[in-house]
Amino acid sequence: MSIAGLSVSRSSGATGLARTALPVARTFPAAAAVLVALIAAAGWFASGEEYLTPKAGPGYWLGIAGSTAMLCLLLYSFRKRFKAARPIGSVRFWFRTHMLLGVTGPLLILFHSNFRLGPLNSNVALFSMLIVAFSGVVGKFIYGKIHMGLHGSRARARELLAEADNLKHQFGDEKVGVLVSRELNAFSDGIASEVRASVLTSLWGGAVLAVRARRIRARLLSEANRLIRIEARTSGWSRRQRRARQQRIVELVTLYSEAVLKAAELAFYERLFALWHVLHLPLFFLMLATGLIHVWAVHQY
Repeated sequence: MSIAGLSVSRSSGATGLARTALPVARTFPAAAAVLVALIAAAGWFASGEEYLTPKAGPGYWLGIAGSTAMLCLLLYSFRKRFKAARPIGSVRFWFRTHMLLGVTGPLLILFHSNFRLGPLNSNVALFSMLIVAFSGVVGKFIYGKIHMGLHGSRARARELLAEADNLKHQFGDEKVGVLVSRELNAFSDGIASEVRASVLTSLWGGAVLAVRARRIRARLLSEANRLIRIEARTSGWSRRQRRARQQRIVELVTLYSEAVLKAAELAFYERLFALWHVLHLPLFFLMLATGLIHVWAVHQY
């Protein structure tokens, strides 16, 4: 195979490996987080001035607005699970709205409480909301690890392993190709077990996987280069031909390693995301229950 042919396969293979995003899409979450932190800090430092009180005036209505925002979080789940809800907007729209409300609602509630603790029922409701908000941030982080962009298509570990397996056909049948293919087969078999492993097993395996991959890659490229030098002397290759062959092996091994490592990473985050879902939903309904009890207690007493 020519080096030009390798470039084509590299560009096509990289499509499945790299999750490219626009610069705005990459910087917007960080900018939004900084903005929210600045607003919260301003509210915290101004809380001593008693501009807002939870029981009356703007502080009271901020609580109503924040509670309404948290209730509206259910609309995303409703739209996602019921096809009859299509007229109210796309799933993508409600996903973005869900994320926006998940930040805006807690922020409004913090201003409603004037960043202070109150009676027991309000404290339980406040901390339940903060736990759910933190859980949402963790879920967004995990989501970003297994999706291509905001509410984008989901990457699959097994698809990446299949893509890596296709690269082996480009190594050729000569000694170098057989060596590289055999070593990477053994490496990918170990990665495949990571794909099927539990969350804890994947976490432990992932802790040493990157180091192990670098060691295998360095050893493999050293041996491949040695065989290429021998073959170059035997076949009378020019220095340019030898370097082209070495570069092709380096690029193929790098692509293959990236694919199998990404597969192991995705396998871990897929299981972690499923576990997060199991924990997040009960926390959300606990927040709703404590919030309703708080509203009832405030208006009853």
